[in-house]
Amino acid sequence: MGFLDNSGDIILDAVLTDLGRKRLAEGNFNITKFALGDDEIDYGLYDKDHPSGSAYYDLQILQTPVLEAFTNNMSSMKSRLLSYTSNDLLYLPVVKIYSDGNTQLHSASNSYVVLVDQGTQEALAGTTTNNLDPGFLNGFQPNVGTNFIRADQGLDTTEVAVETIINPVLLETQYFIQLDNRFGVVVSPQGNQALKPVAIDDDNIATYIVTTDDNTGVLSRGSEATNAASAIAGPRGSTVSLKLKSSLELQTSTFLFNQLGSAGSAALTSGTESLAATAYRFIDSVVRISGVSTGYTLDIPIRLVKKM
Repeated sequence: MGFLDNSGDIILDAVLTDLGRKRLAEGNFNITKFALGDDEIDYGLYDKDHPSGSAYYDLQILQTPVLEAFTNNMSSMKSRLLSYTSNDLLYLPVVKIYSDGNTQLHSASNSYVVLVDQGTQEALAGTTTNNLDPGFLNGFQPNVGTNFIRADQGLDTTEVAVETIINPVLLETQYFIQLDNRFGVVVSPQGNQALKPVAIDDDNIATYIVTTDDNTGVLSRGSEATNAASAIAGPRGSTVSLKLKSSLELQTSTFLFNQLGSAGSAALTSGTESLAATAYRFIDSVVRISGVSTGYTLDIPIRLVKKM
């Protein structure tokens, strides 16, 4: 939903999702919780040097058009508003991609390139080796290879020592992970355990919940050690590590690549192997990671590639 406020009266623009309409039709629709967000607001527009004085500092922010309500959960509420009772919090936690060595993004596409079937994997790794350059993920056999996706949570500031133990209120011990179910499933960082989604919505978005004690290894406690590699500059929270397994449809069919994908624009190269731009199609998507406690959301870009 969204507020439309341009001249005086405040209008609430609300739409129901398919599930909401279903429950309304069944007679058991009842709103028990709600969330507020400010995705469309650019706080960089706050101008404390405005020549007309303090009353005009936030004028541009207040005049920012508000998004029209829409129902796709992967396109809305990326920045939820939160309330903390503690008034001594100087920094709030973030979640950032850790990109180094086996976890780095593919440099050319600035995404994780997922090879969806055996033919594509062998075209870039060869038939006698399973090694892939950084940025490539083996979506056909995720248990093979050492590349994976990693995101770190914590206070990304040098004003607080790395060794400082993060406030338990700010530590994420549970995450929602969302992925288009047509494209694949989330698996453990070792690639040997597929996670089961807790829900799949009307837009085919699968939602997974991971915790520190679910024995998947996807969510772990971050290290406070100063010399430990991390995307976080200050106190560390938790770390999410995962791989992806491509869906059977992507492995055996070109339908989604023809309907949703694009033709390659540049050759893909891994080691001495290469896949010409004319020889593959790709689909760009994201894996969304959201902290349950803070609501902080990170969209991790992925590119699903299939040799044609």
